Amino acid sequence: MGAITTAVVAIAAVILGWATIEIACKPCLEQGRDAIDRALDPNYDPDSPVNSENRTAAEPLLRDEPAAPSAPPAAKIA
Repeated sequence: MGAITTAVVAIAAVILGWATIEIACKPCLEQGRDAIDRALDPNYDPDSPVNSENRTAAEPLLRDEPAAPSAPPAAKIA
C-alpha cells in the first residue's frame, strides 16, 4: 500500500509542477509554440509581405552599419 501511495503522490507532484511552470511561463511558452507552429507550417512564407510584422518585404533583416560597442575597451594589463 505504501508504494501505491508514493506513486500517487509523485504523479500529483509532477502534474502540479507542470501546471505551475505553464502558468508562470505562459507568455514565453506561447511565443515559442507560435514560432514552432509557423516553422512547421508548409504554407507559411516568411518572405511574404502578408506575414511580415512591421517590416516591408524589401527591408533587409540586418543593417549594413556595424553596431556601436556598448562599453569602452578594457585597459591593458602590464
